[in-house]
Amino acid sequence: MEPAAVTASASADGGAFLEFVDYAISVITSSGGDGSESPGAGPAPARPPWGWTVAQVLKSCRAYSSGVTAAILLSDLFQSWTEQRKSLTAKTKVEVTSLLNTRSKRRRLPRTVTIDSIHEKNFLSPKSVLEAVVIDVFVLPGTNIYMLTLGDMWSTSTIDLYLHRRYYNYIGQHCILKKGREVVLTGCCLRTAVVEGSGHARILPTEYMVILLDEEQDEDAMLLAAQFCTYSFSSMMEEKSRNDVVYSFYARIEKIETLEPFGCTERKQIVLVDNDDEKIKFILWGEQCREHACTGQSLYFQFCAQ
Repeated sequence: MEPAAVTASASADGGAFLEFVDYAISVITSSGGDGSESPGAGPAPARPPWGWTVAQVLKSCRAYSSGVTAAILLSDLFQSWTEQRKSLTAKTKVEVTSLLNTRSKRRRLPRTVTIDSIHEKNFLSPKSVLEAVVIDVFVLPGTNIYMLTLGDMWSTSTIDLYLHRRYYNYIGQHCILKKGREVVLTGCCLRTAVVEGSGHARILPTEYMVILLDEEQDEDAMLLAAQFCTYSFSSMMEEKSRNDVVYSFYARIEKIETLEPFGCTERKQIVLVDNDDEKIKFILWGEQCREHACTGQSLYFQFCAQ
């Protein structure tokens, strides 16, 4: 459709009106926003919804009752859509900040990438780490597939994750995977839009996700106590048969010592103390030595005795 004069009375011609709406959507979508965002790189979709576009066109036609050109309508639509996306992005950033501002600050993990950088590069390495907070949990329309909308402290945009089915049991009214929960993911791959501008990138399911609990929250504290305070170091030592038994412990790091390397492999020894003041030593190898553990830190952990 070539740009032409459009008046409020022309909207009576349903065919021409619908044709212009489709034309406007294609123009705005191909423009890629205001140039400061990648297509799909935010909480608002890259393609304006059809109903929203119709409403905005009718609103502009009423505002210019004496007549308006297609160029003016497109300009108004473009400005409204840009403001809409910026508003949603700002709201999401405030929401992420409010969800995280009461949590203890952790050191950023090695290989951590931001959601903004994922959208900018349209790439996510399986070796990368994503530290995020759950903004929303929803079911993909027409399916039984759960999705998570994720945000992080360093980004203005969000991204959706196809949740791996092994985590479906953690979703529900009284379950731990919910809005506001912090998660850490790795082993991720990106699913990009098949057609440019048809939607934003999403993260494919990954088995490697850690759900972070907060022992200062009552629900999390009760869960941690039930799961990790059953065994003590002494009770484990007293058991005659420990083969293939999974033990869960709560302990405190009393000391961290550097050991002689085993060949080219770095080694450290940590001394753990449980609630009964019993001690046990653990050896860390290779990349485990790069974890940011410190003396006095509390740990919840599991291991399988062999």
